[in-house]
Amino acid sequence: MTTAPIDGVDADGDETDREAVEHEQAEIREFVKRLSADDIRSGNWFTKLVAQALGAYTRKVNWQYFQERYAGVPADVIVDQRIKMAARYAAIEGGLSAGAYTAAVAATIGSAGGASPATVPAAVATLMVDVAYISQLQLRLAHDIAVLYRVPPDLDDPEDLWKMLRVAFTIKSGEAARAGVVKVVPGLTRQLIKRFYAKSVLSAAKGLPYVGKYLLQRSVIKVGIPLVGVPLSVVLNRWTTLLAGRHAQAVFRNEARVVELAERLTARTEHPNAMLWVAWLVIAADQEKSDDEALLVRHLVRLARERHGVVDEGLANVVELDPAEVWRRLDAETGDLDHLLEVAEQVAAVDGAPTKREEAVLAELRARLSLRTTR
Repeated sequence: MTTAPIDGVDADGDETDREAVEHEQAEIREFVKRLSADDIRSGNWFTKLVAQALGAYTRKVNWQYFQERYAGVPADVIVDQRIKMAARYAAIEGGLSAGAYTAAVAATIGSAGGASPATVPAAVATLMVDVAYISQLQLRLAHDIAVLYRVPPDLDDPEDLWKMLRVAFTIKSGEAARAGVVKVVPGLTRQLIKRFYAKSVLSAAKGLPYVGKYLLQRSVIKVGIPLVGVPLSVVLNRWTTLLAGRHAQAVFRNEARVVELAERLTARTEHPNAMLWVAWLVIAADQEKSDDEALLVRHLVRLARERHGVVDEGLANVVELDPAEVWRRLDAETGDLDHLLEVAEQVAAVDGAPTKREEAVLAELRARLSLRTTR
């Protein structure tokens, strides 16, 4: 299967795009031919697709690849163009795949109710080409966006892989996804799109076959209603890919923002131990820790270790933080600690406006640092 990434081509317009999609479709068709009926029923087709779609591709399409092609161009600009291009490819593929269905085949697939995707060989092949193409497209798009924001996933890490799958297929965000799509599509297809997203929330199971079953069952809706399959397939492919891209952009751009903040705070401090304790004091002010706070403290700890050689076992072993311990540590520090107030303020704001408890911590830190300078 080709490892060429999606790139915009303006010279020949739609014809060039169609040729690119047809080429990818042909390779996906070869992939589908190698699948067994059990692969399709069990969802194992997705495990094989992930290995084939991301293996060589992710080794080639890395940060250096984008640097060579788009040197000096802001990541936001490149990401926006790649999302639009992927959505265009998805729409073209939707028309090509759905056009292969007859009303009889669509009715047969629809009558299966999603539990058994299809019983007619032609229907199985056509449906699998469609779902495998779109799955590969959205997987690679999510990967590209993560790389462009310099937060590439480690695909050997199960947690990183699962995160990318959730992002690529808007898993566990079905309500938001459905709302976003319904606002912009023609009225006649809104109810069908609502059906498409109706069961988009997966359980906590993280098996790739489970995702494969979910994606295949959801895709049946596109062709399950005779005479509506072609236009609906085009609309759904385009808008779900566009939505997946925007979702990936929001997730990975936010992660890049948090990593950037951690790098900035770590680079500026001459008191890395104190910085870590102050950051955790602010985060621990509230009982619930947000994902952004958890991400920030993880990178602060990593960067303190990498840049300053600091590994604070005392902090790592803390279960219930006693603020008095933080104040004691700050009193023992020498030199100017005023920058720690900025650290605390930015940590408190990483996930939105500071809470009342965080504001209380900031006020006490401000007072203590002020008192320190007057001594």
